[in-house]
Amino acid sequence: MTDRVLITGATGFVGKAVTARLKAAGWKVRPVGRHEIGEIHRGTDWRQALNGCAAVVHLAARVHVMTNDPTEGEAVFKEVNLHGTANLVRQAAEAGLKRFVFMSTIKVLGESGEDVAPDDPPSPYDAYAVSKTEAEAAIRDLAGPMDHAILRPPLVYGPSVKANFERLMRWVEAGRPLPFGLVRNKRSLIHVDNLADAVRHALTGTPGTYHPKDGEDLSTPELIRVLAAGMDKTPRLLPVPVPLLRGLGRLTGTYPAIARLTGTFTSNGAMDDWIAPIPAREALAATAKAFATPY
Repeated sequence: MTDRVLITGATGFVGKAVTARLKAAGWKVRPVGRHEIGEIHRGTDWRQALNGCAAVVHLAARVHVMTNDPTEGEAVFKEVNLHGTANLVRQAAEAGLKRFVFMSTIKVLGESGEDVAPDDPPSPYDAYAVSKTEAEAAIRDLAGPMDHAILRPPLVYGPSVKANFERLMRWVEAGRPLPFGLVRNKRSLIHVDNLADAVRHALTGTPGTYHPKDGEDLSTPELIRVLAAGMDKTPRLLPVPVPLLRGLGRLTGTYPAIARLTGTFTSNGAMDDWIAPIPAREALAATAKAFATPY
């Protein structure tokens, strides 16, 4: 492979893995982050970054907004995720690039469901997911003859993962009793290296909208047991009825997190014959081991 690919968000959690995977696959990589391009918005000038590139992998996005004003937060998401993406697509198409790969999210289809498919109608739940849904539409409208692939991964994990997944591993490592013993759900996940390999595939595969994921969906108790095994710990799962858990979540303001841990949300994994190279349980155990032994 002799083509050059521009990777936005290259210094982030997913970006680092994608950059490494594409280099290993023989791509000439041009990674850019805030230091090189600044904040992404509708007026960002991408011409120099795009010069000499055949493809773009657009990973950069605004995921969180620190504000108590929902209107302000929605505007920030739209400026970066919608208008910033539309601006990049337009400039990439004008520059004659061959392929645009966009990292979206399975959240464009909501927060629950079984085997959700790429052609299901969008049902975004929050401002972030709405902005990604609108960005997908902008890509389809503006790409013109430039091929494009849209990836909608579920929750992404791996070494150095943060937020709720890190919190769950912290609880498991501490031997904290967890009230999920009676949960009978399924959740799709994807290891960051599997996602990076899906990006590699998307750069040369059939254009379209895809749902990359690990090869196995797990219940919350199964997930906790695999993480515990990776840390050489014994999981402490308490048999608390799910309706009681959800009721307590409503009373304590933790219902969204409880709903995710007790509900089912799986994608159909449609990805142009791509198969995740790292088995789910192996990837999860390795992530847990890396968390428990960081040095």
